[in-house]
Amino acid sequence: MILWSSTAVIVFTILFFKDAPYGRFNTSDHAFQIPSRFGWIFMESPAVLGVLFCFYFFYDLIGMPQTLMCLIWLSHYLHRTLIWPLRAELHGRKMPLKIALLAFVFNTINIIIQCLWIFFLGNYLEEWITSGFFMLGCFIFYIGMYVNIYSDNILMNLRKTKGNGYHIPEGFLFKYVSCPNYLGEIIEWLGWAILTLSPAGLVFFIWTFSNLVPRAKANHQWAIDRIENYPKGRKSVFPFLY
Repeated sequence: MILWSSTAVIVFTILFFKDAPYGRFNTSDHAFQIPSRFGWIFMESPAVLGVLFCFYFFYDLIGMPQTLMCLIWLSHYLHRTLIWPLRAELHGRKMPLKIALLAFVFNTINIIIQCLWIFFLGNYLEEWITSGFFMLGCFIFYIGMYVNIYSDNILMNLRKTKGNGYHIPEGFLFKYVSCPNYLGEIIEWLGWAILTLSPAGLVFFIWTFSNLVPRAKANHQWAIDRIENYPKGRKSVFPFLY
């Protein structure tokens, strides 16, 4: 866990100085490009398949708390793995194969860590589902999921109504930050860390923070540099702070 967390800190530092080459930062300089839609489904798939595998083969080892944790996990990753890539305007877009492979490896390692805790190490009693930590964590998780999906919907509708290219999103938390979708996902995994009250959940939250905060900073600066009249008062990801 310590090594995995330390790796997240290293990634956090690197991403502050070098943008990950996907999305708006992808260029034709990167060889071996694959369709973005396929890439997203491929790289997120371990998070779904790993939980389903463990749930099928080790169901007898768990109780209601672990079952609910699996369902909460799947509520995010079924959306991230299937619904979002199929809804997003990704036709004709590419991503570097190495990005998809690195994300696939990360998701594989992460789901192993999460499942080891949920199915074998957690030892949650049935009363856990009525505990303050579990209920608070669930509330925070689904607040974050709402923020994430609602923000994504604003971006998707913007492209549908105004066409390809980048347009300034308005309303909701876009009034305060450039990347409320990233903020929502950070909130989600904070909720996960609380509802599981586990080192596995904490490490995943650290990884999410380390990946998305630098990405939000890069997206925010990209918009300021390239879009005329972009709202200067917006922050990158945390309202009024950063």
